[in-house]
Amino acid sequence: MSLEAPRAGEPSPSEMAAAAPKRPSLWRHRDFVKLWSAQTISQFGDEVTGLALPLVAIITLGASPLEIGLLGTFQFLPFILLTIPAGVWVDRMRRKPILIGADIGRALLLTSIPVAFIGGWLSIPQLYFVGFMVGCLEVFFDIAYQSYLPAVIEREQLTEGNAKLELSSSASSVIGPGVAGFLVELVRAPFAILFDALSYLGAVVMLLIIRRPEVPPARHDAATGPRPSMRTEAIEGLRYVLGHRYLRSIAACTGTLNLFGNIGGVILLIYIINELGITAGTVGIIFAIANLGVLFGALTAERLARWIGIGPTIVWSAFISAFALVPVAIAPREAPVPFLVVSGVIGAATAVIYNVNQVSLRQAITPERMLGRMNATMRFVVWGTIPIGSIVGGFLGGLIGLQATIWVGAIGSFLGFLPVFFSQVRTLRRIPESS
Repeated sequence: MSLEAPRAGEPSPSEMAAAAPKRPSLWRHRDFVKLWSAQTISQFGDEVTGLALPLVAIITLGASPLEIGLLGTFQFLPFILLTIPAGVWVDRMRRKPILIGADIGRALLLTSIPVAFIGGWLSIPQLYFVGFMVGCLEVFFDIAYQSYLPAVIEREQLTEGNAKLELSSSASSVIGPGVAGFLVELVRAPFAILFDALSYLGAVVMLLIIRRPEVPPARHDAATGPRPSMRTEAIEGLRYVLGHRYLRSIAACTGTLNLFGNIGGVILLIYIINELGITAGTVGIIFAIANLGVLFGALTAERLARWIGIGPTIVWSAFISAFALVPVAIAPREAPVPFLVVSGVIGAATAVIYNVNQVSLRQAITPERMLGRMNATMRFVVWGTIPIGSIVGGFLGGLIGLQATIWVGAIGSFLGFLPVFFSQVRTLRRIPESS
């Protein structure tokens, strides 16, 4: 894959970056720092639950590969059922109250797991229910969150802002899994999830003290006729994304990567623990070391976009991400840890670089009134493939074996970069003006 050189007489991307006026760092932006802090606190708890919840199913309840696949399906099913209507609601309401309500709801739901464990009635169906309901709230949170950032900072700061938000998650990603593995062995997996519930409450406090006023959505003028129905507004969002030359190719790329990544990824923990014989504590350490890739990605995402252009950065990161599952599939049983670490580093670094740049591009080119529906439509497509991958992965894990299923996910992931490679995204050097 070759990168296009600038035409004669045009400055190179590095020259344009050097000539651009310097702007104050977002670390001096008080409201952004509060939003960044809320994300950091919540992300740390998410990393604990991300490892602890499937370990509750695997270790505490003895779940099968199919049950683990169903758990992943229930967690992401809301992104198929609720994403489109949630986008309409987000465009009709202020985003900050949605973020606060979603965090409080998720804290209460996760607290039910250690409570049920103490009471002796914890079961797989309860994990399905909690995973599904947390997913419902996460739908509203994610759409509102990506739509709220442009209300806190300026358009030209979006790439820097998204990079710093990924940097906040990088520290959590490095520390969180190690802490989760330690907590699972120390206090058992159900109690480790309580830390995530507390983190959501800490995030609520930080969101409450953000002072920058959020511009309310425009009120409908009754003199112009009845307000468009939710269906009409949802269809408008779908048409906007599917008709946009950049957005539709990004959606196809991300959706394909998520589909095959989850076919191999949903049974990853079972494969590591049951077939490679690695303990929960060691898994936490592996994930913590591997997530140094998140830190690398967060520190380089913006620089790469300035150096080679935002389009080539999106294409290259999508292509390299396809190699993430290969080291797992070839890991020798006598010494699998280095292979698992390499796999995690590749996946973490490329995911951050890809997401920082494609999300910044999406936010910048979309009018404010369409942000909620654009993000909802993108979520519907790119996260809607996750439960499909989870259930397929769980089914294949029991049918053809865990290692063979990981190979299916690894090989299929190489299809992911093609939609952006064969689109005009590849030619973008800078973020274009808003539509």
